[in-house]
This record gives sequence, structure tokens and C-alpha cells, in this order.
Amino acid sequence: MGAAPRVASAQLHRGEERPLVGRSGSGTIFFSSCNLRCVFCQNADISDGNVGREIRWEDLAETMLRLEYAGAENINLVTPTHQSPMILDALALARRRGLKLPVVYNCGGYEDPNFIAELEGQVDIYMPDMKFMDPDLAERYLGVRNYPECNRASVCEMHRQVGDLELDHRGVARRGLLVRHLVMPTHAEDSRAVIEFVAHEISTNTYINIMDQYHPAHRADEFPELRRRTPAGTVAELREYARSLGLHRFAD
Repeated sequence: MGAAPRVASAQLHRGEERPLVGRSGSGTIFFSSCNLRCVFCQNADISDGNVGREIRWEDLAETMLRLEYAGAENINLVTPTHQSPMILDALALARRRGLKLPVVYNCGGYEDPNFIAELEGQVDIYMPDMKFMDPDLAERYLGVRNYPECNRASVCEMHRQVGDLELDHRGVARRGLLVRHLVMPTHAEDSRAVIEFVAHEISTNTYINIMDQYHPAHRADEFPELRRRTPAGTVAELREYARSLGLHRFAD
């Protein structure tokens, strides 16, 4: 990345979790590239292909304000980690110019917990992935062996800052943590470990999306175990397991 923000797209998006979408949609800004290299990435053209264009951070601030004017429920920063310095400058300017919307930090979950601590007061809603608990799986599929330890520590820090997800009278998120976990076609035991961590170490009041939309994409064909969709029964069993541990707020 260079010194300027690189943005792939900015739009009102209705494909996010229901608490983020509300009536008009989430004001999503997709940033080019990523700090992970997931072999099954479903947005590889953006995350790996560096699609998009560089803009001034002042123009990024105006984009945020345009999304607010268009009726966005929030400003949803998608894969912001590696561009955070530029984004934070733009966000500060947008707020000086009147931005009032909640800010969503929508990330892959590979974060430095010390940096997440520095974001306190800048982010209203954290929406991290929790992909894997097993370092071997993280190394095989994400390219980084220390993903689990960074992920666990960062998600704990996110929850410390903003707590459980708070909804307004319309059911729209205003503040808090929403965790995503994509269920893979194999390794259900690792998915159980993710669910156990959320229930035991975060909160049983956590909003969690146990996602069933895995499909082979990007480089998944290079891995025989990833060449098929996740069985619906596996996802149903994991959701029931989450309920058995006390989790009861499920996003979709």
C-alpha cells in the first residue's frame, strides 16, 4: 500500500447482518488488499488483486458524509487494518464536518491487540472474524500461524471497549461486538473451540453469526478438503452447540 487510501467501492449495502442493515443499509467502504491471504477468500479480487483506486483521505471523509446523507445506518469499514492511519485521519475530518453515524470496524480478526487498544473511542461497533483456533489450520489456510493468539487477545480487547451489542428501538446496532465465524466443510472441532471461547471468555450475550455460506473460491481447489460446500447439518449442529453453552443472540 501507498500513503493514500485505496478504496474498491463505497455503497449502501443490504447484505450485512440484520442489526447493521436497518432500513436503508450499511454504509460499507471496501478497502483494497488485506493483511491475510486466506486461500478460500470470497472477495479475492479486492483482497488479493488490489482492485480499486487511490484517493485523498479528504475525499474518503467526504465519502463517509455522502453515505450518511444517503441514509446509511453506519459507516462500515471493511478490511481497514492495513490502511488504518489514513482511515483515522479521514474519520476525524468527517466527524469535524458533522458525521454522527456509528463506525463499524469490520475485519478479518488478525489484529495487534495493542493497536486495537489505541482505537478506543474511535470505533463504536467491532465486527471481527474468528476463523481458527488451531495454529496449524491458520498457517495452512491463512498464511499466519499466530492468528489464533492475536485473534483471541484482540477480540477480548474489543469487547472490553464496547461490550455486548446494543440495539436501538428499531433493532439497529449502535455499539458493541458482533462476532463472525465461517463454518468450513471440515474441522468442526475447531469451530466448537471458537464457540467455546466466545461463550466462556467473551460473553454468552455476544451476538454471533455462525455462517453457512462457505463455497470453494479463490485457491480452495488446491486443498481437497475445501472443494465442497459445508454440510447444512454441520452448521445446524454447531448452532445448537452454541445454544447449549448459553449463547442466544444469533445474527444473520
